[in-house]
Amino acid sequence: MFAAFSSVKSHAQTDSLVKPPVYRVGIFAPLYLDSVFTKSTFRYRQSIPRFMMPAVDFVQGALIALDSLQYGENLVNASIYDTKSYTEKIPDLIRNKKLDSLQLIIGSVRDEDYLQLANFALQKNIPFISATYPNVGGVTGNPFLVVMNSTLRSHCEAIYSYILQNNGTDKIYLCRQKGMQEDMVAGFFKQINEKEGKPMLHIETINLDNNINAAFLKTKLDSNRKSVIIAASLDETFAGSITKACYELNKTYPISLMGMPTWDGFASLYNKKDLAGFPVYYTTPFYTDKNDAFSRSLIAAYYKKYRGKPSDMAFKGFEAVFLFTNLLAKSPDNFMNNINDKNVKVFCDYNFRAVRQNNEVTIPDYFENKHLYVIKILNGTVSKAW
Repeated sequence: MFAAFSSVKSHAQTDSLVKPPVYRVGIFAPLYLDSVFTKSTFRYRQSIPRFMMPAVDFVQGALIALDSLQYGENLVNASIYDTKSYTEKIPDLIRNKKLDSLQLIIGSVRDEDYLQLANFALQKNIPFISATYPNVGGVTGNPFLVVMNSTLRSHCEAIYSYILQNNGTDKIYLCRQKGMQEDMVAGFFKQINEKEGKPMLHIETINLDNNINAAFLKTKLDSNRKSVIIAASLDETFAGSITKACYELNKTYPISLMGMPTWDGFASLYNKKDLAGFPVYYTTPFYTDKNDAFSRSLIAAYYKKYRGKPSDMAFKGFEAVFLFTNLLAKSPDNFMNNINDKNVKVFCDYNFRAVRQNNEVTIPDYFENKHLYVIKILNGTVSKAW
């Protein structure tokens, strides 16, 4: 664990004034520092190992956010916790009451670390911002959990809303292969489409095997209408195959291809030569064109500090810390009721909504970001479509 203290520069009159409050923030990420250091020697001489890079990037972005906060009017006492520490595991920190003074928890964590922090946050009434985990891990009845990285169901809701508003009269297909995740996605679309008891859109399901090709897909499409294909799989091989098939058919069968949130990281979809002129769409809660003031500031500070370009995880670390620390300072006694304050924005728009799996209960199971961007990949370039 290490700490960062951010504040305004002191003035001569400070002693005669009432001391401003100090906001205590805990930032958690799996840094694996005890695993990569032998005493004071770094075990990996060539480069930082890939397994720890997402957390390192997240924390680097968070530290730059803390540096930026020191030029504001608030005092922030922030501590960075390595969730993979050998000597300060989360249960140890909780048992030794080292987290009791926190007013805000921000975590790029998952699985057991995530559940431990969520349970602690509920026990102590401390807001817990889950910054990167696209899951709620079965958590219920926790009105202090805030999920930034929207769940798969929310992505399906956003895709459905986009198609309803933009392609409601087109022929709509849900293409899928066998699999548990594919069953889940198909189930979400069925529930959303039949929310009022009967289908609002006619969505035809096409079941595909591992041999996805244009010839087979052609037999399923209506040549007289524009086709919207929801590619209902998070798998990279499936994504590449169905995109190739749609590209080959697009000239004679106009196709709009909508992928899943994982598609943003599939390299084959950015191939300008193989997919020239054919757009592929997907949804994401995180988007910046990197031309805004905050992005330029982060890019400049990151280069000055680390001599490189910030990754998406660095952007997420910066945004989570800067956004929610400012919200804490604005509403320290009423934080949860002000998490949608539109006067505080960094890169993205957010719409946090209470989620209740049982409509008869009054306490939310958690709060989740329901604002999703529809992103278009065209000729290797990414842009916001909606």
